[in-house]
Amino acid sequence: MANLPNCPQCGESYTYEDGLNFVCPMCAHEWSKVAEETQEEGLVAKDANGNLLQDGDTVTVIKDLKVKGSSSTLKQGTKVKGIRLVEGDHNIDCKIDGFGAMKLKSEFVKKI
Repeated sequence: MANLPNCPQCGESYTYEDGLNFVCPMCAHEWSKVAEETQEEGLVAKDANGNLLQDGDTVTVIKDLKVKGSSSTLKQGTKVKGIRLVEGDHNIDCKIDGFGAMKLKSEFVKKI
């Protein structure tokens, strides 16, 4: 018998597979197998609202950020296209028009 994950909502171990989803009969919670596999890979980044980020997503900055080594700031609402997820504290690599290559923390962006 396959080792199925516990329900992320109620923690029960009675989950079963239903097509491309896992289902918990105790609380009726369903979640995707694909999301479970992505978490196991280790490179998981979530935005300020808890949405999973992926390479190539477009995000916006949610607050003004000071840029180290520069006197300018990255303004709230700045759109960042084509992000790339990387390991580390600043887990987003990107290029921003007018600023160039930057590293951002996922907690300061939201997915569009």
